[in-house]
Amino acid sequence: MTILDGKKLSNQIKEEIAAEVASIKERGEKVPHLAAVLVGNDGASLTYVGSKVRSCERIGFKSTLKHLPEETTEDELLTVVSQLNDDPDIDGYIVQLPLPKHIDEEKVLLAVHPDKDVDGFHPANFGKMALDMETFIPATPYGIMEMLRRYEVETEGKHAVVIGRSHIVGRPISILLSRKGKPGNATVTLCHSRTKDIKAITREADIIVSALGIPHFLKADMVKDGAVIIDVGITRVPDPGRERGYYITGDVDFKAVSQKASYITPVPGGVGPMTIAMLLKNTLLARERHSGR
Repeated sequence: MTILDGKKLSNQIKEEIAAEVASIKERGEKVPHLAAVLVGNDGASLTYVGSKVRSCERIGFKSTLKHLPEETTEDELLTVVSQLNDDPDIDGYIVQLPLPKHIDEEKVLLAVHPDKDVDGFHPANFGKMALDMETFIPATPYGIMEMLRRYEVETEGKHAVVIGRSHIVGRPISILLSRKGKPGNATVTLCHSRTKDIKAITREADIIVSALGIPHFLKADMVKDGAVIIDVGITRVPDPGRERGYYITGDVDFKAVSQKASYITPVPGGVGPMTIAMLLKNTLLARERHSGR
């Protein structure tokens, strides 16, 4: 069994990007600039955005954080989005989800200019991805594909089962795994809350990507020997006995499933770090596109 070490791999990717940024600086050109918009004080979002800012500093990117209060109105947020769209110094930016309930997430994400949408959530970018055109691929699926590529996990002709149909992970990874290329060329089954007898389907899978957000959903009796397990879930489970008052776990019963898997991602330290690395890669791509105009 091989651990798919996202932390180690993401550090390697960051070093590669840092080397490119150093070359850009040597040529006296503009360094990539990533902005993040955070509304409110959601704990997980604060942690995630903080990690992005630190990663930018480490590799030599410029970074801007626009931290807005919880009571920010939809119109006020849309004004900030418009300003970022028009700012020539910003190569790409993200609007951290979830947003407060009084704000329409879809309306805000549609307002992000596709050329600066380094999260890859805009319909224009999602559509290009589905059509196999060059675009920004959503960072988490992009990270999973890069992990499979660098660990040389065979996907061609394999049966891949994706659990979860979100626009952020489930649907895009199902498209990417089935596309022509390497990694790709898998036969994909997309399961969700209405799928009957998921266990029967997962038992037939060569590759399982679980993106549900339900702790320890995937048990050992749902997995065949030698399967590749990608755990996208990350949940804070309350635990008064721990210093932080919680522990972080994934969708997979790691201890039991790892006994049967050929490859498996840990939580934390698997897909999460790859997401940030690929967001930085998308920002570098955005900067190259803007400079090429």
